[in-house]
Amino acid sequence: MRSIKKKLNMMTAKLLEVPQDVILDLPRLTMIGNMQLYIENHRGVLHFSSELLKLALGQGALEVRGENLVMRGIQTEEVFIEGKIHDIKYINS
Repeated sequence: MRSIKKKLNMMTAKLLEVPQDVILDLPRLTMIGNMQLYIENHRGVLHFSSELLKLALGQGALEVRGENLVMRGIQTEEVFIEGKIHDIKYINS
């Protein structure tokens, strides 16, 4: 049932020319080198330290590991971090 809904949502996104991340409730990541990361469409910060950022997503979580991570901006569904980013991991639940 879940895969049918996902396929229907993808077809709707293409038909209406709406970005798939909006329809499928996926995060959008914009990364500049390994120094800046802008993440949209998250559901909240689960953990933050200078070495780890963990965000809740609509489905699963996102982990960002690095050094000297600093949160430069945070809004309801957006977060902007700077530092030396080593790893980004999507955890599907």
